[in-house]
Formats: sequence, structure tokens, C-alpha cells
Amino acid sequence: MSETPHSRLPRRTFLLAGLAGLLLPGQVAAQPYPSNLIRIVVPTGAGTPPDIISRMVADELAANEGWRLVVEDRPGALQTIAMNEVSGRPADGYTLLTMSLPMTVTPSLFPRAEVRPDVDFDPVIKISRSYTVLVTTPSLPVNSLAELVALLKSKPGKLNFSSAGFGTPSHLIGEMFALQAGVRATHVPYQQFPQAIADLISGNVQYMFVTTLPVIDLIATGKLRALAVTAPTRIAALQDVPTVVEAGFPNLVTADWIGFAAKRGTSTEIRLQLNKAINKVLAGPKIRASLDKIGAVPVGGTAAEFGDGIRTDVGHWAKIVKDADIKLPQ
Repeated sequence: MSETPHSRLPRRTFLLAGLAGLLLPGQVAAQPYPSNLIRIVVPTGAGTPPDIISRMVADELAANEGWRLVVEDRPGALQTIAMNEVSGRPADGYTLLTMSLPMTVTPSLFPRAEVRPDVDFDPVIKISRSYTVLVTTPSLPVNSLAELVALLKSKPGKLNFSSAGFGTPSHLIGEMFALQAGVRATHVPYQQFPQAIADLISGNVQYMFVTTLPVIDLIATGKLRALAVTAPTRIAALQDVPTVVEAGFPNLVTADWIGFAAKRGTSTEIRLQLNKAINKVLAGPKIRASLDKIGAVPVGGTAAEFGDGIRTDVGHWAKIVKDADIKLPQ
């Protein structure tokens, strides 16, 4: 009798095939997460806080968990380039989005955007929080927030405040300050942060809300004058600088933040695994020390808490954009 191709296969082959047939569909290919490279897409350029902090966390996850991660910067278009990149990928946890405060302003500034931070992404975890400091050029004859308000009211629209770009925290907080203080000033956005600081020192612009790290030494040497920090209590790096609460502007307390999110529809199990691993990283002394050097503190917590914060900020900034009549430059 002639042999068929199947009859020549060893008995072990039939046994393995039979066992595979007992598995449910999809189980043969299923692998524990993460079995592949995880991409973290950052909506800002290299050297910015979202980029720096994303790399810090990625390095610690690689060291602690043995995961493979890569951080990719996709700046531009009010952070929608990065959002579109992540929303166009499968909801499998292998492409994460780094979120920060400016992203929650996008729905108000760009209502026709294809994606929204509060609709198209599932929160994973808030990583860090930081505050800004209001600094002025030393040539400006003010030594307190109250004196700056008085000067602005005496010269409506005559003074300038600078920012690191349209829609950045320095711009948004500057507009919020003008609303709360009842003053008018001209916004001057800069594409290059060093030039913004140089013009502030020289007096080409008069004041700016800026993250603490780049200006601490400039404040200490008198090249810039610090009037207030946007924190609820004084911060360690600038203990001698009063808060906006002390200066009579409690509603000006504003924290910039950074966190991770995944495409909407990513499984709860994967997001919980990511949340647990990152919370572990944030509890370690190494990441705390690294964040402290750039003026930030670790946050952590649950994905639900982060999601609530995103929705709150979207609503908050929508009101600021409307009240300040902020529009995209043509």
C-alpha cells in the first residue's frame, strides 16, 4: 500500500496538532504583554519637559521590567500630529501618547481637529506636575505682583509678555493672568526659547510665566526678577518667592503636567499593567531625584484620576480661550 504524505509524519506531529486543536481561537498566537517594542510618541521636540520625562520613565521601565521602549518626538500642529499618529495605530498598548497641559487646549483652539485628548484616548497615568514662575526684566520698576498689575493698568496694551509659543503654558497662563487682573498686554510668542529669555533679560519684552528650571540661576544672579510662582504653596527651588495665592490671585494656581495615554479601546488589563509598572517607577528615589532637577514632582495614581483631570482641564481652558478671545494666528 502506498504511503500518503500524512502517513509519513511522526506520531509526535499528530499529537501537537491535536493539542493545538483543543485551544480556543487566538490562543495559539497569544503572547503576554508586552512582547514587542513599545513606542512612546511625544508631541513636542527634543529637550522639552515632555520629551525629557518620557525618556526618564522609559529608561526606568526598561531597567525595572526588562521592557523594550523607544521615545519618538512628533511635534507640531498644536500637538495634533502626535495625537493623529497614535490614534492611527492599533489599540494594543504598543503605541502610547505623552500628554501635557497644552493638549487639553487643542479642542478649543482647533475645534475641527480630527482627534481630541478627552475622546480618542484612554488615560494610563499622570506622571508629573510642575509650576511656573512669573519673571520680569530687571529694568521694569516693579517688585511684586501687585505692582505689576498697577503698572499694567496704567499702561493698557503698552507692555508685552512673552511665551514659548502659541498655546503653550506660558501663553495660556499669561492670558489667564490678564483676565483675572483686568489688564491688557501684548502676547509675543517665540519659536526659540533661548531667544525669548534673552529678549526678556534685555527688556525687549517685559514679563513671562516660565518653568522654573531655566531661570533659577538667572533669578539668583539678578538677570531676571521673580514676582510669584503659580503654586498653592512655596516651592523648594524658590523659597523666597511668594505664591500667587499670597499675592491675592488664588485662581491663578496652575500646574503643568505630563502623563501617558493609549488609543481608545486599549484593554483595561494592559492599561492596568502599564499603570502599575509606572507607579512603581515613580515611587523610586531615582526618578524623584531626576524630576526634582527639572522642577517637577512625581504624581502617579489611577488611570481614572488622570482621566478626570484631562476632562476638567479641557473644560477649564475652553472657558479661558473663550473669555480671552484667543484665536489661532492666521
